[in-house]
Amino acid sequence: MPAQQNNSSNTGAENKVLLAADNVAYVIRDKTILTDISLQLHSKEIITLIGPNGAGKTSLIKILLGLSHQTSGEVVRDHDLRIGYVPQRVDIPKVMPIRVCDFLNVTGQHDIEHCEQMLEEVSCAYLLYSPMQELSGGEMQRVLLARALLKKPQLLVLDEPASGMDIIGQQGLYDTIRHIRDKHDCGILMVSHDLHLVMAATDRVICLNSHICCTGHPDDVSEHPEYLKLFGDAVEGLALYSHHHDHEHDLSGNIVESEHCHSCEHHQDNR
Repeated sequence: MPAQQNNSSNTGAENKVLLAADNVAYVIRDKTILTDISLQLHSKEIITLIGPNGAGKTSLIKILLGLSHQTSGEVVRDHDLRIGYVPQRVDIPKVMPIRVCDFLNVTGQHDIEHCEQMLEEVSCAYLLYSPMQELSGGEMQRVLLARALLKKPQLLVLDEPASGMDIIGQQGLYDTIRHIRDKHDCGILMVSHDLHLVMAATDRVICLNSHICCTGHPDDVSEHPEYLKLFGDAVEGLALYSHHHDHEHDLSGNIVESEHCHSCEHHQDNR
């Protein structure tokens, strides 16, 4: 069934529903990939979708974005919903001489000042004229995030945004993502295999294994029997990690001042 649109005009509503799936199923060549998927994505909310390999995370994201069509059920998007998508990686041929500013403005719709502003927002304005081929993994993810922000998205979809980063880089990126949510009032859907750090960086977790096994606040999901059944061995001995501080780290790990972090606390809740 094709995705339908919600024509609600209440664009300024708190916790507005941006996108919803109702009883979605997805079958390929008689193999059930997804079944009974019902969820809502709200503005001003960070949701993380987790699940083992083969759980259907990629298929669900494609259906929510309208890139694939569900076998049954319904997907409803808010009218004229602007979605920014950040892929896990982008492969730039080494023989292609393209700078960050050119990559951001490949459509020719944005001036250099706007591109620099978006890079500033993700703490890497210094990369404006850098060759794309020379970016580190963390720098590449921030450039991709800046490109998504150029669309002024109401919903950001991030596929493994911290893939390949060390723990300092991951925490810095998650701080940036929260800051973007707070500044732009957008909803954010992250897909992640990280069961440790990302749990402290989200408002709600959806645990997927072809169907929604459990969903809720990270603390609640981490104790849910279905979550423990899937990930118990992987997370045994780990603690949910929360890092709040009055500084940030740059992409090299150096401490820099933060305008949106006001306290310093390392907290581990050992269960």
